[in-house]
Amino acid sequence: MRIVVTAKFVPDATATRRFDTRDNTTDRETEGILNELDEYAVEEALRLTHHEHDQVIVLTVGPEDATIALRKALHMGADIGVHVTDAALAGSDAVSTSHVLAAAITHISACFGPIDVVLSGMASTDGGMRVIPAMLAECLDLPMITFADELTITNGVARIHRATPDAHEIVEADLPAIISVSDRINEPRYPTYRQIIAANSKHVYTWELGDIGIDPTTVGHHGARTYVRSATPATSTHRRHTIVPEAQGGQALAELLRAHGTRPS
Repeated sequence: MRIVVTAKFVPDATATRRFDTRDNTTDRETEGILNELDEYAVEEALRLTHHEHDQVIVLTVGPEDATIALRKALHMGADIGVHVTDAALAGSDAVSTSHVLAAAITHISACFGPIDVVLSGMASTDGGMRVIPAMLAECLDLPMITFADELTITNGVARIHRATPDAHEIVEADLPAIISVSDRINEPRYPTYRQIIAANSKHVYTWELGDIGIDPTTVGHHGARTYVRSATPATSTHRRHTIVPEAQGGQALAELLRAHGTRPS
């Protein structure tokens, strides 16, 4: 079985997030990591591949530093990394990104062999649009299943279980298929030191748009169907007072209220 996992390089949620003043998009020069929700897709791919000739190929589209996301997936156990990077990609929206991913997946199939499954996380932690799997399925003309809480593959058929507000659903699709997985499907592993060292010998292929047959004028700012008109950082709220331990909480709260001119009832 050959599985491709789409992995997004996103800003670290613990770092200060900045916006590029030229186009109001997220500044990709800030410290980044593998999208945490994509780790569930990597883990599920590793669980599904048991045989010697099975392959897990991790694919990312992004700037030079996006290899950080690939390396994390390789540390977890993925076999090959593919990085599509090109200056023309700056400013790409979800539509153009999905076309690039689709072209890269087609090229992966030509280079490494037929692909059985494409897995993705259920969303990205920076944009959270949740549309890439659907767009990718449309580009590749493949069936799609979303938000899998449980996934099994038997005799060329993928079966997933997922919970919705109204029901518990069981959905099947013939392979090859695009499947997004939820954060309830597994618990991503922590790479061991030995796995991290072993990953250093794994290969990361770097492709430009021309390598996968994409016209640079169809992506980036030129090809984007959407653009960000404005972006304003959210106002953060900080805890001003911490009351511990619990046994003294009542008295401390009463004193705090008095200090602010409020009479405790």
